[in-house]
Amino acid sequence: MKLSILTATYNRASLLIRLYASILNNLNSGIDVEWLIMDDGSNDDTEMIISKIRKESKFEIKYLKQVNLGKMQAINNLMNYVTGDLIIECDSDDCFADDAFFNIKSAYEDSKYEKDLYAMCFLKLDQNGKNLGNKFKKEKTTMFDLYFKDSENGEKALVFFTEIRKQYKYEIENNEKFITEASMYHEMDLKYKIRCYNIPILMCEYMEDGYSKNINKIFKNNPFGYLKYFKDILTKHDMVGVPFSKRLYVIKHYILFLTLAKQKGNILENIDGFLNRVLIILLYIPGKIITKIKFNKIK
Repeated sequence: MKLSILTATYNRASLLIRLYASILNNLNSGIDVEWLIMDDGSNDDTEMIISKIRKESKFEIKYLKQVNLGKMQAINNLMNYVTGDLIIECDSDDCFADDAFFNIKSAYEDSKYEKDLYAMCFLKLDQNGKNLGNKFKKEKTTMFDLYFKDSENGEKALVFFTEIRKQYKYEIENNEKFITEASMYHEMDLKYKIRCYNIPILMCEYMEDGYSKNINKIFKNNPFGYLKYFKDILTKHDMVGVPFSKRLYVIKHYILFLTLAKQKGNILENIDGFLNRVLIILLYIPGKIITKIKFNKIK
């Protein structure tokens, strides 16, 4: 069994050293490992640091560089070089927990013959060792059901089966640089499921320049991808069982990105469900006004 670790990075040289150390710490698991790094146009000493690491490394490291196209395109490009049976995407501010590879290996032996799975889903911890979100209530589910029907909010760690993962990519809209990973997950959910394990395999530290702490700026700069994401929820997925609060969340964000993307025309086009259509009609004007007030302040 071979694990491919994919990392898109931009000016995060010091953090890559920590991720590298956590991979080294897991090498006694008995699985093969390759680390594929896409430098998204860094202007720090990332290339020098990775060059030094590669000379001493006990496992395969592939380092590639692209002009600044964003994280999602970086991961898409790295997929061309994957040779592992499993894939995990690790941000530069992630690192592996102790025994992570043992737990991935054990889960793989448990799940590898189930043809309806696209990934194994594990817990993720913050820098203080606290679980991000809740423990899983179901052994088998989809990412859509997990977050929209079971009301999960925290981050999880997905380990993909390469054969399935290679059939998909992050769909970039209007040459934007970011789209939520969930956009691809939800497409995979339409045909496959995930198996859940209440075991942490990743730890993360949210950085000041990271996506999580700059989400409104990201929304404003990447509205078309997010608009497609929320419209897909309202047109492709079964909303039966989705709590009203989550339904309202989707409707509000659909209107938000309609406004940010300056989209006109039929706002109800292909929208499923009478309740969804009524909520969009009722909330469209106030939502548009609130969005303009809030986002006009963001450069």
